[in-house]
Amino acid sequence: MPYDHFFSAALARLHAERRYRVFADLERIAGRFPHATWHSPNGPRPVVIWCSNDYLGMGQHPKVIGAMVETATRMGAGAGGTRNISGTNHPLVELERELADLHDKEAALVFTSGYVSNETGIATIARLLPNCVILSDAWNHNSMIEGVRCAGVEKKIWRHNDIDHLEEFLAAEAPERPKLIVFEALYSMDGDVAPVNQICDVAERYGAMTFIDEVHSAGMYGPRGAGIAAREGALHRIDVVEGTLAKAFGCLGGYIAASADIIDAVRSYATGFIFTTALPPAVCAAATAAIRHLKTSRWERGRHQDQAARVKAVLNAAGLPVMPTDTHIVPVMVADPEKCKEASDLLLAEHGIYVQPINYPTVPRGTERLRITPTPYHDDSLIDALAEALVDVWGRLGLPLRCRALAAE
Repeated sequence: MPYDHFFSAALARLHAERRYRVFADLERIAGRFPHATWHSPNGPRPVVIWCSNDYLGMGQHPKVIGAMVETATRMGAGAGGTRNISGTNHPLVELERELADLHDKEAALVFTSGYVSNETGIATIARLLPNCVILSDAWNHNSMIEGVRCAGVEKKIWRHNDIDHLEEFLAAEAPERPKLIVFEALYSMDGDVAPVNQICDVAERYGAMTFIDEVHSAGMYGPRGAGIAAREGALHRIDVVEGTLAKAFGCLGGYIAASADIIDAVRSYATGFIFTTALPPAVCAAATAAIRHLKTSRWERGRHQDQAARVKAVLNAAGLPVMPTDTHIVPVMVADPEKCKEASDLLLAEHGIYVQPINYPTVPRGTERLRITPTPYHDDSLIDALAEALVDVWGRLGLPLRCRALAAE
C-alpha cells in the first residue's frame, strides 16, 4: 500500500492554511553576533538576526566558548550514554549544583532540553501525587501542555493570569486533594509576566504546589539572574522552578530545581530522564560558565533592558503596531498569516534582517506577528535600520501604521 500520499496531503494542508514553516540556513559568527551569514538560494549574504533566543549573546561569550573547548579537549565530545549506564560526567554534577544555588533550592536535575524538562517534570510530579489535579494557565507553552496531558490526571485550565478564576478552581477542590499549579513566569509571545506572588498567595491558601517555567526569564531578571520569581521576592515560595540553558545562558538543555526529595523522586521515576543520553561534558561546562558569569555580572542584563526599551521607543515613534510589554519581548502585530510571512521574507531578502514570522498555532489566528528580541549587542544604528526597514515593508504590503501622534503618547 502506498503511504506517501498521506504525508503529501498533510503538507498540502499546511500550505493551504499558510502554516508551512521554512527554515533559514543561517551561520552565526562568534564575536560578531547578531551579525550572521545567510546561505540564501543565491549564495551567502550578510544578515542581522533580530529574533534569537540567545537573549544576552552568551553563546559567543569567551568564558563560555573557552569552557566548552577546554572540556571537549580534555573529556571528549559525548557523554557516553544515559547517566544510569555511563555514570554522570563531573561537569554535569557541577552544573546541577550551580543551578540549585541560582534558584536557592536544595537540588537540581538537568534534562536534554527545556521541552523535556517541562513535559517530563510536570508529568512525573503529577503522577507521584495521589489523585492530583493540575491547574494550568491557558497560555502555557506546548511543552507544559504536553506534560499535563502525559500526566494522565484531571486538569483544569484557568484563564491567563486570572487569579480569581484560579481561586475558583482551587476552592472547589477538597482541602486534602493534591493540587499542582503550573504557569510561566514570562510568556514569550506577548511578553507579559505572571502575577507570581498572587499565585503563591492562593496556592498557600489552598495547599497547592507551584511549578513555574522561567525559560524566558532565567538569566535576565532578578539580582543574580534567577528570573522573575527572584525579582519579585517570591523564589522561596515556589516549589519547582523549571528553566532552560538554551536561551539566556546560550547553550543547550533544560532543568528543574526544587527540594532534594522532589528532585530525587523525578530522577528515579521520570522515563524522559532515565532513558535518554546525558548532556555532553563540554555543554555542561559551558552552561556552568554562563551561569557563574551572569550571577555576578550585571552589564548584560542592564544593557539588554536599555536596548529593548530603545527598540520599543523607536518602533513606536515610527508608528509601527508594537504590542505593549514591560519585558524584553517586542511583538509587532501583523494580524494576517500571508502578510506576516511576506514581511519576514522582504526583511530578509531586501534588508538583510532576519525576523521569523509567528503564525498559528504558536499564536491564535488573527494575531500573527513578528517577534523581535533585542540583545545587548544590537546597537543604536542597528535599531534605527530595523525601524526604517519595517516602515518600508509595512508600506509595500499595505499594512496599517498607527497614528504617529498616538504612538508618541
